[in-house]
Amino acid sequence: MASSNDPRPFLLGQSMSIMAFAQQASARVNPGVSVVIPAYNYARYLGAALDSVLSQDYPPIEIVVVDDGSTDNTREVVAAYGERVRYLFQENAGLPAARNAGIKAAQYPFIAFLDADDMWLPGMLRRIMETYAQLSEEFGLIAGKRILTDQEGKVIESKRKEVSPGGEVTVRDLIFRSRFSPSSVVTRRAVFENCGYFDTELRSTEDRDMWIRIAARWRVHLIGEPLIYVRTHANNMSKNADRMKRNMQTVMAKTRRNEIVSRWNVLFWLRVQSYLHYQTSLLLNYEGRVAEAVKDLILSVALWPFFLTPTRFNEPTLFRLRRLAHYFLDGAEKRETGRV
Repeated sequence: MASSNDPRPFLLGQSMSIMAFAQQASARVNPGVSVVIPAYNYARYLGAALDSVLSQDYPPIEIVVVDDGSTDNTREVVAAYGERVRYLFQENAGLPAARNAGIKAAQYPFIAFLDADDMWLPGMLRRIMETYAQLSEEFGLIAGKRILTDQEGKVIESKRKEVSPGGEVTVRDLIFRSRFSPSSVVTRRAVFENCGYFDTELRSTEDRDMWIRIAARWRVHLIGEPLIYVRTHANNMSKNADRMKRNMQTVMAKTRRNEIVSRWNVLFWLRVQSYLHYQTSLLLNYEGRVAEAVKDLILSVALWPFFLTPTRFNEPTLFRLRRLAHYFLDGAEKRETGRV
């Protein structure tokens, strides 16, 4: 039994008071961030995603996992983390609806997104929130670059030279092409109050649609360094060429109708369609549909055959024609080996 002169109870009380004060001070200095993680049958990856968030050195945060009707053991994976993770279940309604549910359940003034099969690099959240503190309140979205990994999390070395530095990203930039992954995005909660939520009619490209709508009203900043790992595997939404092509066209048509950039700016929209067909040609070729890939690539060059500034359109005519030659050569090789 401690004596009346024993200093330990006093010191313990003082220590707890100091900790409480430190937590309150941290909350005042560091605005809270709600991390929204939509999950659909990705239990095998979800633990790594959660660990990457819990290892961040930025307080305070909350994690909201929205289980979009999973039939695997997603619930059990989340349950193992106890009170550190909030779990919401909904009948399967798609990725946009799951993100929307997480946004509506979020308690903090900033919202971060992380797909269940991706991971954050250490220090990611602090890096973004320090950037927010340095920029004006006109900036409603900040994102970072990515590092690609394979299904097992091994980094994929890229031979492609990066031509898009960090800095402010305009709405026109985002209409041309995607600039960052959803898993690297942290937004102000207020952006959804005046821009609306993710479009639940879209089954892919819903993130690009959302970023375009945000950039039409807020400023957007891209940090010029990798902050996340993006896992590539057969179930990635971007691997479905038909779905991606259909939804990209839908987003562009929607953007034109909303007059985010005037529909009468014909040269701008020709360049946009040119790049869109270049992107879909890559997706089609990945699926082994060489003839369709060639058709889209020829259409890309026909719509806009001129050299363009690399930071705005990094596939000028020469490189697109070289890609066309690769399609023919790859197709001939596959026919000879019986792979098609």
